[in-house]
Amino acid sequence: MELILASAGSYPQSGPGAELQVLVEARRAVARGEKTAADLSDAENFMVRRAIEEQVSAGLELVTDGLTRRVDPISHLAGKLEGVRLGAERPLPGGGTFRVPVLAKRPERRAPLLADEYRFACNALGAMGTPRGKAGKLSVKAVLTGPYTLARYSEADDAAMASLESRAEAFAKALAAEVAALAEGGAEHIQVDELAAPEGTPGWELLGRSLQPLAAACEAARRKGGRVVLTVSLQFPGVAEHYDSLASLPADVLGLDLATDSALYARVTSSGSPRPLHLGIVNHRNPDMENTRDLARKLEALLPKLPGGRGYLGPAGGLDALPRERAREKLALVARVREIVADRPVPL
Repeated sequence: MELILASAGSYPQSGPGAELQVLVEARRAVARGEKTAADLSDAENFMVRRAIEEQVSAGLELVTDGLTRRVDPISHLAGKLEGVRLGAERPLPGGGTFRVPVLAKRPERRAPLLADEYRFACNALGAMGTPRGKAGKLSVKAVLTGPYTLARYSEADDAAMASLESRAEAFAKALAAEVAALAEGGAEHIQVDELAAPEGTPGWELLGRSLQPLAAACEAARRKGGRVVLTVSLQFPGVAEHYDSLASLPADVLGLDLATDSALYARVTSSGSPRPLHLGIVNHRNPDMENTRDLARKLEALLPKLPGGRGYLGPAGGLDALPRERAREKLALVARVREIVADRPVPL
């Protein structure tokens, strides 16, 4: 099996030294009225380039822009939709905060949400020197927050958007249009992050329905000659309890947290997987470093249970909660684990 070293999303937006504090300082200065939006954009661009450089130098092949421009994973997308205003700040279950999207009417996409950011990241990667042995292997993955999550963490002033189902359907339509634009712009890897745990069987069914328009947009792009792969990353606890439902999700790849969810790891090793996987084997929140050999053994137990062909290997989720140097070390750890397993091939 070919294992591609892949980011799972975010990367720290700051680091030690004044140079790596440029984005934090720019945001503060803009809030005080001392700098402009153009100044903030310059700082974002600088930190996007650094995030990509550090991912590549750590050994990754499928990188992101580090989600560097996002203050939070909810408002960054929802706030760009027509009919949405951003309300109060609230805590996210997994850590951090977000501003609540409030729907004054049905949200609609009138302009690109991520397409411009994706294009910048691709240009930044292209401007880098290619490490030895990586020619033709490096690419950028676009990452969107999923429609079910946006629906769960939003509210509505419009009675027509009061139900979770109506909000999920509206966000799905808007995000499907963005997926189509990304694919048309050449994106070959698009990840959808679902952060909100579905509530029971009805919640899982709604999650699947809300992802269907995005999957359909990818399929339409493939019919036109595109090679886009849709990854659905399930970043909430309790996935193992609904493991049999994963086969019904409209995704080319499933992103699973196999680092912190021991029950989910047990299900994959015992039952296999209905889809190719992003194997999240490195803890993305705990700064303690895992033992390389232990992770290699864990990976070797997984591989015989997976569909043949291609898989992805990386952290279990975004790394923005970690100190910058530790995030980079975690990515390098993933690369070392692959090297160990490659030297001891597992029969498939």
